[in-house]
Amino acid sequence: MIRRFKSLFVAAALILLINSCSSEESEGKTPKEYNLNKPERFAMPESLLEISGIAFNKGIADTIYAIQDEEGKLFRLAWGNKKQFHGKFWKSGDYEDVSILRDKVIILKSNGSLFSFPFTDAIYDEIDSVKEYQKLLPEGEYEGMYGDEISGKLYLLCKNCTIDNNDNVTGYIYRADSDSLVFAGQFNIDVDPIKPFSGKVKKGLRPSAIAKNPVTREWFIVSAVHNLLVITDENWKVKVAYPLNGNTFNQPEGIAFDSAGNLYISNEGDDISAGNILKFQRLTP
Repeated sequence: MIRRFKSLFVAAALILLINSCSSEESEGKTPKEYNLNKPERFAMPESLLEISGIAFNKGIADTIYAIQDEEGKLFRLAWGNKKQFHGKFWKSGDYEDVSILRDKVIILKSNGSLFSFPFTDAIYDEIDSVKEYQKLLPEGEYEGMYGDEISGKLYLLCKNCTIDNNDNVTGYIYRADSDSLVFAGQFNIDVDPIKPFSGKVKKGLRPSAIAKNPVTREWFIVSAVHNLLVITDENWKVKVAYPLNGNTFNQPEGIAFDSAGNLYISNEGDDISAGNILKFQRLTP
């Protein structure tokens, strides 16, 4: 009887241990500055079911600017308030990201075309001051863009370009002058250092969005294809990568920081769930 009791006790202990490990694995690893397992969740209105890029003006968090990948509209809404306003800037198309840089709104289309108009015109229902930039970028598919207010530079990251292979992702830099975008160089991200963190990138990284952390100056890159967050230093050297839990991150398509260093990631919705923006409060390291 005693031996049987000991066996039952050991079995119960093993079950508890397995359940504990499973719980830890399901939560996953997370940066020390942000708990990726405990977001504040903001469900989007139906108009932003397919939300893609998000941005703030100069890091001010009172208004979120967003686009979705079907209509040529710039949306404006406040955190937690589903009432949205929008301005029509172009015809329907596959729009992937938005940045506000030096009082200009810049929107990226998946084919690499860019659209720009004065930030002051974002309040209008119909925006007729739009300038289109075609063929600035090599042929390919683009989804990630970030406007650096300090340097005045616009960073664009290729998602799928013929110039790249499984081990490299190319990005392009433009300087935002008063009425033009001037080429200012390019950069590369080596995919090999990401592979130990996620085997999903064996056939290359497919970035969805990029943003620079205003506190650490690190680059944060999300990939919806791989459900992955990659962090590099200021010079694009990979530091770490975190697989994202699919129960939390349905389809991460946009990323932004406010001036306090809080992290925001937008997710497209589907037939079951609404689109959303997840906020991760910056923690004291």
